[in-house]
Amino acid sequence: MKANFEPLYVAYLVYFNRDRDYFECHEVLEELWLEKEREPVYQGLLQIAVALFHFRNGTVNHTYNKIAGAIKMMKSSYRKLLPYQHHALGINMEKLMADVRLYIERLEHYQEQPFDFYDLNIEITDPLLQKEVAQAYQTIQPNLPMRMGYERGPKSKEL
Repeated sequence: MKANFEPLYVAYLVYFNRDRDYFECHEVLEELWLEKEREPVYQGLLQIAVALFHFRNGTVNHTYNKIAGAIKMMKSSYRKLLPYQHHALGINMEKLMADVRLYIERLEHYQEQPFDFYDLNIEITDPLLQKEVAQAYQTIQPNLPMRMGYERGPKSKEL
């Protein structure tokens, strides 16, 4: 049976939901985004992963503020995903958008009400995509330890 979903998109969902490897999420979805002529839905999804990566792994100091970086990425992802807010790409986009909106609100009030990092889940609604992701769980190995820098894609060439 031919897969209906892009393998890089399936890998993104594995890294996002199973591994919580938001750096790798960005890497695989950036490849797909570039292949698909910078389609906004893919950029929006990868920006969620970037926001979570920054908030979980960043710092707050005079040169970088992980809260500001996460807010910027979350807001950008929300704007890009707004036209796709229903069950696009086999996922519950409406729920994901609500989760992103709540994360933005909490981050905007972080100074008054700090909170611990928490992961988001992307609910897969399409049965075929559920099957493809379950199969990919068997073949995609987690990156241990998780990478913190670029090894492929356009940014790796700049280093």
